[in-house]
Amino acid sequence: MKRTNIDIIIASFLVLIVVSGRVLNAKLGMPNFMPIAAVSLFSAAILKDKRALALLIPILGQFLADVYFQFFTNTPGFYDLAGQSFNYVAIICAGLLGLTMKQPKALNVLGYTVGASLIFFAVSNFGYYAGGWNGYGISGLTKTYIDAVPFYKNSFASDMVGSVLLFGGYMIAQQALAKKSLQAKA
Repeated sequence: MKRTNIDIIIASFLVLIVVSGRVLNAKLGMPNFMPIAAVSLFSAAILKDKRALALLIPILGQFLADVYFQFFTNTPGFYDLAGQSFNYVAIICAGLLGLTMKQPKALNVLGYTVGASLIFFAVSNFGYYAGGWNGYGISGLTKTYIDAVPFYKNSFASDMVGSVLLFGGYMIAQQALAKKSLQAKA
């Protein structure tokens, strides 16, 4: 099997595992404890040769979770258009950042995760502001971001944990496949 195909399979599998956590998270009642920015970052960093797929995987995961919430729970999966659109744009922005990662080494992953998490926070909450929930103007914008800070703690923590699991899991899987490949050639 070609290296690119293996990367797609490994990355897709790991991303789908983490994205399914969004549904489980809703059952556990831990607000914003879903590594959406980490998933986007990971997908783009690993699949940068397949940019469209790299950006599509996290969007598709988010969309499928939204469909699940809309049709199978009391939680609305699809809500105000502005807020939801900005969430999807935030996922793409985190992915675009991931496309710039040269090598997924520990310090790179740490720095990029902080950046992706901040980008997701800024863009997605601007969508909440654009929806007019806190009014418009500087006071509404300020209130939106101040109100979002407590939720950001969970988002940031989950992005950190998610990046460790995704990038770490990917590296472990790569090493295991390389070992099997060497054993098969021997």
